[in-house]
Amino acid sequence: MMPVTNASDVYYDPYDVGINADPYPVYRRLREEAPLYYNDRHDFYAVSRFEDVDRALTDPATYISGRGNILELIKIDMEIPPGVVIFEDPPMHATHRRLMSGVFTPKKVAALEPKIRAFCARSLDPLVGAGGFDFVSDLGAQVPMLTIGMLLGIPENDQEWIRDRVDEGLRPEAGQPMDTSKFFADSDMFAQYIDWRAEHPSDDIMTDLLRAEFEDETGTRRRLTREEILLYVNVITGAGNETTNRLIGWIGKILAEHPDQRRELVENPALIPGAIEELLRYESPSHQIARYVAKDARLHGQVVPEGSAVIFLNGSANRDDRRYPDGDRFDIHRKAGGQLLTFGRGIHFCLGAALARMEGRIALEEILKRFPEWEVDQDNAEFNPMAAVRGWDSLPVRTP
Repeated sequence: MMPVTNASDVYYDPYDVGINADPYPVYRRLREEAPLYYNDRHDFYAVSRFEDVDRALTDPATYISGRGNILELIKIDMEIPPGVVIFEDPPMHATHRRLMSGVFTPKKVAALEPKIRAFCARSLDPLVGAGGFDFVSDLGAQVPMLTIGMLLGIPENDQEWIRDRVDEGLRPEAGQPMDTSKFFADSDMFAQYIDWRAEHPSDDIMTDLLRAEFEDETGTRRRLTREEILLYVNVITGAGNETTNRLIGWIGKILAEHPDQRRELVENPALIPGAIEELLRYESPSHQIARYVAKDARLHGQVVPEGSAVIFLNGSANRDDRRYPDGDRFDIHRKAGGQLLTFGRGIHFCLGAALARMEGRIALEEILKRFPEWEVDQDNAEFNPMAAVRGWDSLPVRTP
């Protein structure tokens, strides 16, 4: 079967540092000229319009997750260990997701608010009067780590080491594919905590997972194996730290570029939840979700053959003018009108979405209480133009 042919000369490459530094002009061209795009160099398809991405992510029979949700994993046809809920298909996915969803119930997430606020205050209070701070190292790298560490029951003096180990596995060099050999290599770093928690139960995720009973795909009533728990904890740690860290960095950058809207938020904090939604739309921490095509799929009059890899560009879909008029404009008053694609869609919608939104909201509330104005020290800012999780490694700002 012939691959899709591109009628346009637009070029998209997820490993191109120049494109990823500002992908939005390319995204716009993809949406208008090549809504189904084929890259013959890396042999993948890309889908960029909101409606197409939304529909595909809610079709898990055609676009499966069992080969991974990252292009590099799909291409090497890696054996995915059981228990990695984000890389599972029904029926096993539903069983494992039910277990995970018990960790992130609305009640449990709401109970975290005062603790997250205290983490923010602890990070920000020493910076008042200092003339500036770094949105990433002083806040973005701290609060998500403290929150996930608290949820898991990992001692604070070990959290930074774990965060850095997980980040190292998730972040490739700019312009390079991810080293898939590292992907599951570090799950055993949590072994000592799980073994200790088995002897000393507490009110945390590890204890919940150790005690959880469920019926597996064979109909057997059982508890999770040690290996399954290690993988669960690895997934929670990676997802919880990386994307919320990026969101906090974008808060600093985008609101510095829109001082009038920042002033509105200072004067009317009730606008902050809407501003977080707009930040998540305008600068998605995660820009793409990959899937393996389990059966021939038809898009825009062409066939995507079974066995292909497809990247769904949620970072592009969130700016599609068809869904969000004038989508390249940042507007805290925008009524998003339903489902952003920032956290995915369908059966794999991010379980931690409510927690990420809460962390972003509280971080912004606490920042604006102390620092109503700032400007970015662009000369010393460090940007990481990864396609999958795009954002700032360092964002120093000057404060009056």
